[in-house]
Amino acid sequence: MMKNIILTQQEIEHKIRRIAFQIYETFSDETEVVVAGISNNGYTFGKKIAAELEKISPLKIILCEVKINKAQPLDKVHTSLPAEDYINKALVLTDDVLNSGTTLIYGVKHFLEVPLKKFKTAVLIDRNHKQYPVKADFKGLSLSTSLQEHIQVIFEENEEYAYLS
Repeated sequence: MMKNIILTQQEIEHKIRRIAFQIYETFSDETEVVVAGISNNGYTFGKKIAAELEKISPLKIILCEVKINKAQPLDKVHTSLPAEDYINKALVLTDDVLNSGTTLIYGVKHFLEVPLKKFKTAVLIDRNHKQYPVKADFKGLSLSTSLQEHIQVIFEENEEYAYLS
């Protein structure tokens, strides 16, 4: 199958750094920020943003993994941190690709059940095919695609890229 590369490793690194700076600017009045990544690639993306934030800012970064059943998004959302650990804190919910918005909106819904100081979302790629009224506050790339096309982000140890198929 032909892979149409839309982001190279260098471009992904650049976008992560730029998003980290945007997050730091938005949360500069905070002392700590929770970076909550949606399981698998969203969490990997979140870890990369957290690492970059630790390099460029004095913010204390708390990582949290968010587990959402993508086939049954109404199922209970699970997080690697108890809710008490993010109550009244600044939080950024991360995912790799914003497709229909289903996963992100159920992630947002989960975090709206506890009081937060500030709440933003970040995605590496926004496909502009939303079925829900959710937007990414920080995005690396906006891309209009057909509904038949799929975007895949690869985060492997020595290889990172995003492609359209």
